[in-house]
Amino acid sequence: MVYTVALRQSEEGFSVWCPGLPGCWSQGETEQEALENIRSAIQEYLAAASELVESANLRQVEVRV
Repeated sequence: MVYTVALRQSEEGFSVWCPGLPGCWSQGETEQEALENIRSAIQEYLAAASELVESANLRQVEVRV
């Protein structure tokens, strides 16, 4: 899968987050390190979400905006 991430440079390096996955943040001293770290954070986020869904009663709903 492909996820959009946002990067922000600071005095400490780079912060990075995935807007499509609330709470999925990471950081790194360099842009490359931050991107590698968010890749791992996304994988861990999706694994945790998958575990939560395994025992849940799932339903689909239509949302109109």
